[in-house]
Amino acid sequence: MVSLSKVIGYMDRLLKLDEIEDFPGAHNGLQVENGGRVTRVLAAVDSGLPTLHKAAVQGKGSLLVVHHGLFWSGVQPVTGIWREKLEILRAADMALYSAHLPLDAHGVLGNNVLLAKAVGLRALKPFLGFGRCGMFAGSREALVRAVVRATGRPPLVCAAGPAKSRRIGVVTGSGGDMVDKAAAAGVDTFITGEGPQWSWVRAEELGINVIYAGHYATETFGVKALAAHLAAKFRLPWKFVDHPVPL
Repeated sequence: MVSLSKVIGYMDRLLKLDEIEDFPGAHNGLQVENGGRVTRVLAAVDSGLPTLHKAAVQGKGSLLVVHHGLFWSGVQPVTGIWREKLEILRAADMALYSAHLPLDAHGVLGNNVLLAKAVGLRALKPFLGFGRCGMFAGSREALVRAVVRATGRPPLVCAAGPAKSRRIGVVTGSGGDMVDKAAAAGVDTFITGEGPQWSWVRAEELGINVIYAGHYATETFGVKALAAHLAAKFRLPWKFVDHPVPL
């Protein structure tokens, strides 16, 4: 076992929580503490009830690291589902740690850099804030196949750009509304998780390929990498708690 405070302090520094701003309602870092000791690290994309139920059966003393934490809408009463979530965490003596934009942004363990590497992009550079862009030597079809291998699911593809993809931009999660910025940045293909309906229409107007690879599917990379890193650092077992969302 390892001290919870020791692991949390390490993660806060690793992810530079003090330096990266997030959405106003988001709270990065430790959201729920346990009894103070960590026996294993669990990773998940979301902190919904189904995920918490799956994590709770892994045993007491877990640290659950998620990308989408509990808090997004400010102060709210602890009733109904909120109360149930906290009761599950308490009964399992499970701590919960959330890393949203700090995990998207991380240069080694982040969602964007890991997805970009997984699909074979080279010469990676920062892109539209926390994203990454790079070069790809191959056809659009080859890139789509690489996305399928990386995410484990077929994406939606707006094939409005060149058939031979060269400069690719990546913004995981709900980055589809950045299609104008992606085109202005000079990429011919934009990989993201999901986007609004108008983003497809706009991509056709701009003549850019957009690969919608799934919000959940594009954001499994960071929590897995972070959990594996913590497990190696503190000599703890780790497991990914998978509860796929097809969006």
